[in-house]
Amino acid sequence: MWAAVALATLGFLVVMEIAARRLTGQPGPLTVQAREVVLPPKPGPLYAGMALMMVVLTWRQRFIALGAAVGIDLVFVLGRWAAGVQVTEGRYFGNGALWVMLGCAVIALTRRTGRERSLLLKGVGLGLLLVAGRKTGETWLLITSKTRPTVLDQYVATADHALGNPSWVMGRLVRASGPVGTHLLDSVYNQLAIAAVVFSLYQLRHVAARRRFPRHHLVRTFLVIGLLGPGIYMLFPVVGPVFAYGPGASGTGGLHWAVADLWPDVASPLLPPHAMPYDDLTPRNCMPSLHTAWATAIFIHSRRAPRALRWAGTFWLVATLSATLGFGYHYGADLLAGVVFTLTVETALRALDRGWDRAGVLLVGYGATVFALLLTSYRFLATELAAHPWAYGPLLVLLMASVIHGYVRTTRRWEAEPVEAPVPAEHSEPVPAA
Repeated sequence: MWAAVALATLGFLVVMEIAARRLTGQPGPLTVQAREVVLPPKPGPLYAGMALMMVVLTWRQRFIALGAAVGIDLVFVLGRWAAGVQVTEGRYFGNGALWVMLGCAVIALTRRTGRERSLLLKGVGLGLLLVAGRKTGETWLLITSKTRPTVLDQYVATADHALGNPSWVMGRLVRASGPVGTHLLDSVYNQLAIAAVVFSLYQLRHVAARRRFPRHHLVRTFLVIGLLGPGIYMLFPVVGPVFAYGPGASGTGGLHWAVADLWPDVASPLLPPHAMPYDDLTPRNCMPSLHTAWATAIFIHSRRAPRALRWAGTFWLVATLSATLGFGYHYGADLLAGVVFTLTVETALRALDRGWDRAGVLLVGYGATVFALLLTSYRFLATELAAHPWAYGPLLVLLMASVIHGYVRTTRRWEAEPVEAPVPAEHSEPVPAA
């Protein structure tokens, strides 16, 4: 199975490379990643990816890997300084982490056998997938801006009236919070990947001792959300209220393309919505809100962690929802779709591990149906939703709540019927020396 996943991933990256060059004229994720073996890396999760890889290593091996990564980075930094190479701020470090991950892959292929080789390759693949996912996401967002000249913001904004225009309300609250609140929410929003790595490291803390990965963990959900979610951007392109309705408090956006300078001071007008043209630079990455989806996944996976991590997971979800709305990056309707999308994906992955029973099939089918209903209503019933907010607003929330209720009931039932058996002691293998 892992070989099939690796081949599928490689094929996907090759397709993305070709698509990026043909549709945008820019290099794709493979080229960008290959350049960072030597060139200054873009700010990103290179060391976070290495941290995920190190869950399969012993503590001694981890210290060696970290020391090697830092040493390699120092050599690169000093070499660039001596050569007079100008480096953009934030791009000083990262080459060392990439070199270490690639080196571990070589070690696995040349000096490991059997389960130890498989385990080390899984760890390397996990780290590289996190890094490749970031590069692929950047490429995909550029493709959406080049291939979707019109956006559907007016439809979503009109439907959002039924929910009470939450982005406009939260935008005013964030503005009133001043620089402290704005900086806090901005940090949470931009460091979502780091939070995911922290929670994942807790979940995977026993991998090195048990020599196997758990059946299900946060990284799997993150990667599947990142793989499936952006495809919906192509079907439902939306740029967000801060761009579609003026720069507002954030100072971003473009009045040349916006409907008017309304956000967050004046709610969008209730006019017959229509698709509107927009520039070829702004990503169409609002529907569904993947930041909401990922924060929801962190919240779900933190429920069985110690109290400090449970509180951290709750804080990260609340802060992410506040940031996505308060900065005008999303509408309230995007958040509903993001939550339903995450719960459907999470259920499917858990059902895949356990074996598809009736409860899993029904919940995945129901979640997918609700998700499709939300998108259909935003697109084709926007005016009706806004005209009768007292009826349709609670209905939209109720649809999301029904998926949440179904997920809680199903997972509680599954937890009462565990299927994972412990690994027999005679099957364990000694940890090899570095």
